[in-house]
Amino acid sequence: MLFSELGLSEQLLRAVAEQGYQTPTPIQAQAIPVILQGRDVLAGAQTGTGKTAGFTLPLLHILQQQPIPQKPRPVRVLVLTPTRELAMQVYESVRTYGKHLRCLPRRFSAVSVSIRRFRKSAAAPISSLPRRGDCWI
Repeated sequence: MLFSELGLSEQLLRAVAEQGYQTPTPIQAQAIPVILQGRDVLAGAQTGTGKTAGFTLPLLHILQQQPIPQKPRPVRVLVLTPTRELAMQVYESVRTYGKHLRCLPRRFSAVSVSIRRFRKSAAAPISSLPRRGDCWI
């Protein structure tokens, strides 16, 4: 299977090709078509198998198909990650694959979620304090 067979836009296919990819990984080949159908996906795979691209590519495709809201612009996507490092990885993936699109994120801040706190109390707060190194575009 090739990326061109997954139903992604030409702009996304160009960005994927520029990264040197032609063939999706198994997680990408299974997840992308399902997400494009508007269905939920819960998937797990080892590090380095393309999970991030597996959800950011269809996410960008769907955003591209929707009209860009006028001001005030609402939050259209919220991605929660367990670490700031993973949040930055997701951000870089969105920037890399979305570079030919008009719908790139304008704001980005890493959000850290502590699962240990949720085990103690369901009302535990989610910390989202931007640090100096966070990206605001």
